[in-house]
Amino acid sequence: MIWLIGGLVLIGAGVVSAYLPRLRAHGERKRAAWATAKAAIAAVGVSRDACAADVPAAGRLLAEAEALSGGPDAARTATELAERADTLWREARDG
Repeated sequence: MIWLIGGLVLIGAGVVSAYLPRLRAHGERKRAAWATAKAAIAAVGVSRDACAADVPAAGRLLAEAEALSGGPDAARTATELAERADTLWREARDG
């Protein structure tokens, strides 16, 4: 019985030691992706405030970017949406 428990403990330790670095790496990728997305969304806010014209398409893109949540893929999508909205507001501002 002790050998069985010891074997299970060793297997459990092996599984944890194999997956813990992967979980940490995934968390780091997620945090970095969302930091980029939040910076892009903040930049859109500056462009929106600097533009006197109303750009409904850019507003929808920004709202969609702000509504996203999830992993790194969702963060990349939010970044792309925010960058498109930023481009629209800059074009409207520059004429």
